[in-house]
Amino acid sequence: MSMLHTAAVLGLLAAIGPFAVDMYLPAFPAIEKGLNTSVSSAQMTLTVYFIAFGIAQLFYGPYSDQVGRKQPLFLGLSIFAIGTIGCALSPSVEWLIVSRFVQGIGGAVVMVVPRAIIRDMYTGPQATRLMAMVMLVISVSPMLAPLAGSWLILIGDWRMIFWVLFVAAIISLVITGFMQPETLEKSHRVPVNMRNLIRGCRVLLTDPMFMGVTFIGGFGLASFFVFVANASFIYTGQFGLTAMEFSLAFAVNAIGFFATSQLAAGLGERYGMERVVFMAVLGFATFSLLLVALTLLGFGSLFITIGFLFLANACLGLVIPTTMVIALDHHGDIAGLASSLGGTLQMLAGGLMIVIMGPFFDGTTLPMVSAIAICACASTLLTWRNSPNAKPA
Repeated sequence: MSMLHTAAVLGLLAAIGPFAVDMYLPAFPAIEKGLNTSVSSAQMTLTVYFIAFGIAQLFYGPYSDQVGRKQPLFLGLSIFAIGTIGCALSPSVEWLIVSRFVQGIGGAVVMVVPRAIIRDMYTGPQATRLMAMVMLVISVSPMLAPLAGSWLILIGDWRMIFWVLFVAAIISLVITGFMQPETLEKSHRVPVNMRNLIRGCRVLLTDPMFMGVTFIGGFGLASFFVFVANASFIYTGQFGLTAMEFSLAFAVNAIGFFATSQLAAGLGERYGMERVVFMAVLGFATFSLLLVALTLLGFGSLFITIGFLFLANACLGLVIPTTMVIALDHHGDIAGLASSLGGTLQMLAGGLMIVIMGPFFDGTTLPMVSAIAICACASTLLTWRNSPNAKPA
């Protein structure tokens, strides 16, 4: 199977996770009104998804190391479909929160297994290139999913979004069955037992490179989670955008990320992957701090906010795929566990950041961009401490 074909299949599978987030962002105000709930409760439907998405990865990684990559995909996508039906039928926000948790448990599989499949097939810059190609396919999510969600709200209501996601889950099951071959040979499979699990976790948790790059990427993802949790309220509330206009603004911020992600492999080959991460994280912090300063000085207009978030996310486009590859490069024998543990730590960092910053969010730009800047500074400190080879000579 060619790299292009692999990227298309893995990208389509992996996209269902972001779609479950991005498509219903424009519906936050409608959910708040339709279920007679609060902004914080509407945000909780997102937070529990991230938490479940993170925790469940601990299961799928070792499971895929034991039985291969396809069986976990079937299981996770089936759970996702069940949770999606629950979301569509939710009579209350509490029901929706529980259903989103179930949905997150199932959706976690598309974060873990595709990364393990990439590690089964490639390492180094080639793996970075395939990871970037997969992200290019996934990029349809933040660009098209909010627009699709806005359109569905116009012709129906927010529940239609989840029925469309259910159809997407069924399509993903078909793709898994007929288009994705098994990549983990039986001779390379590792039995799942407590001894192997503890040993593997010990190896990973005591590896400074693995932990360092995991949290460098983790704080980058956390900044995006903060943006996702608050963007719809800020863009429609503070700046007065319609749901459709918000979708377009959201897409602009995503374009920078996915455009630069396609440069990660080439830059990694030329300058070294650690140095690329260092310089990109430095850019991420610079643009984030400048946005905070401009907002404090009263220059945080809609276009300034979108522009600087575009630049910051463009830097993240180099950071995320590269750190994912670096984290897995030296752990091919436990790629599934490494993928799941790294993904869990990153998702929990993102969910925790939303919870910690939640009381400070007031529907205006400053708390959101400040939280993003905090994430950027944390990534910078970790990069400086854990990637000394990336520092300028």
